[in-house]
Amino acid sequence: MKNLLKNFVKIAVIALACCYGAKASNIELTGAGATFPYPLYSKMFDVYYKERGIKVNYSAIGSGGGIRQLSAKTVDFGGSDAFLTDQQLNEMGEILHIPICMGAVVLAYNLSGVNELNLTPDLISEIFLGKIKKWNDPKIQKLNPKANLPDMNIVSVHRSDGSGTTFIFTDYLSKISDEWKNKVGTGTAVNWPSGLGGKGNPGVAGLIKQVPASIGYVELIYALANKIPFATIQNKNGIFIKPSLTSTSASANVKLPDDMRVMITNTDAKDGYPISGFTWILVYKEQNYGGRTYEKAKALVDLLWWMTHEGQKFTQDLHYAPLSKEAVKKAENLIKSITYDGKRIIN
Repeated sequence: MKNLLKNFVKIAVIALACCYGAKASNIELTGAGATFPYPLYSKMFDVYYKERGIKVNYSAIGSGGGIRQLSAKTVDFGGSDAFLTDQQLNEMGEILHIPICMGAVVLAYNLSGVNELNLTPDLISEIFLGKIKKWNDPKIQKLNPKANLPDMNIVSVHRSDGSGTTFIFTDYLSKISDEWKNKVGTGTAVNWPSGLGGKGNPGVAGLIKQVPASIGYVELIYALANKIPFATIQNKNGIFIKPSLTSTSASANVKLPDDMRVMITNTDAKDGYPISGFTWILVYKEQNYGGRTYEKAKALVDLLWWMTHEGQKFTQDLHYAPLSKEAVKKAENLIKSITYDGKRIIN
């Protein structure tokens, strides 16, 4: 009878292990980088842990920090809103860019009583170059005749840390302004002509909310969460576009490369919002490095597949645009190319 009872207990334990094996996993994944998608990643990783039992720790330290930590191989993946340059790829090795979603970088502002504001590319570049200094400048007032614009100095706000959001915004500025391109340029960190610096999207949003007459660039969700108004911007086709899920998705209606290293700012798409961009998870194509196990590499691949498929259902509620069908296909091919000891992890 005792032996029968012992055998029953053993069978029950094995059955429970089989049923809840995913929950019993000791594997943890770590990532660091962009603050741009942090609200979405927080939601995704929380749900993934509850569903699969795999804990994912993500530090929102900015795209530049994420790239540095991936380069140092202290994290399993980096988060970035800026794709790596050819030089960075030569230095780091073969890094894959897995698109996760799209987001809009908005120009949020703090002007009492002004709930709607139209801006053109020329006005935006001149404001951030420091050439337009007052909110009631005739150029701004002409474009916004109904707005009660104050006789106050414009305070521009930018990121103080290395940032993919900065990369998206400065890429846009370089496309619309030769002066910006030649004097300042595009990058995750640039020498700003003027203004205040805040750390991360939360830091910039916080400064805008605190400083009257300020304007700065943040990801859409941060403006909405802080109840900060943001501008409607004239796109390449001369249409004034309000940032939204629809206009952000429309901006990606262009040809996408296989490696997904693409910027969609100043889009040719007729109804596209002009300061939109992808955000990527960056991983090494070959996962057998630094003593990593096959199990950890497989867990990372499974996470990426889930994020680009089942995880997409969480994008819209958090004001991110989901991947298009074409972008999902590109992501699938990239994930399938990940190897361990030269062999594909999934086919």
